[in-house]
Amino acid sequence: MVASIITSVVPYHVISYGTLLGTTFFHSFINGIVMFRTVDRPSFSAVQSKLFPIYFGMQTAIPAFLALTFPGNALLGIKGGISGLLEAPNQWSSLVPIATMFVSGLVQLAVLLPATIKTMKDRRGQAKRDGKEWYDKDAQSDEMRALNKKFGMLHGLSSLVNLAEFVAAVAYGFTLAARIQ
Repeated sequence: MVASIITSVVPYHVISYGTLLGTTFFHSFINGIVMFRTVDRPSFSAVQSKLFPIYFGMQTAIPAFLALTFPGNALLGIKGGISGLLEAPNQWSSLVPIATMFVSGLVQLAVLLPATIKTMKDRRGQAKRDGKEWYDKDAQSDEMRALNKKFGMLHGLSSLVNLAEFVAAVAYGFTLAARIQ
């Protein structure tokens, strides 16, 4: 009995799902908020710039792993793995949330993160030219205001994509829970 559960994909699937949901919840609703309120802006930016590649990498890799380890159910006639995930009865309850999580992570990692990093570098360069930090509100240059606006837009898009990932993860949790009953 012990050997069969160790060789089954199910515990690895559930543990991976829990890791993704927990990481997304903690980083989105606790870690980021506490750090923003606690540390100075340069420190906050430095820590986030190191955390985000790992975080977005996890948000991309774990859904791919979930697709590969999608647990079948012989009693319900559900195949495991990607082929089971692609079956019509699983498309809305499992495929869509897992695909949403994967695409969200990939967009964050491959599009929004590089654009945000470039904007942050541009702001640092503009701060040197202006002789003021990017977060100094007094008499900012037009260039710095434009860069701050661009950063705000990217941050807002990233937050929306992250929220989509979280909602998809919660939705998939209900699917998993229904299969356990």
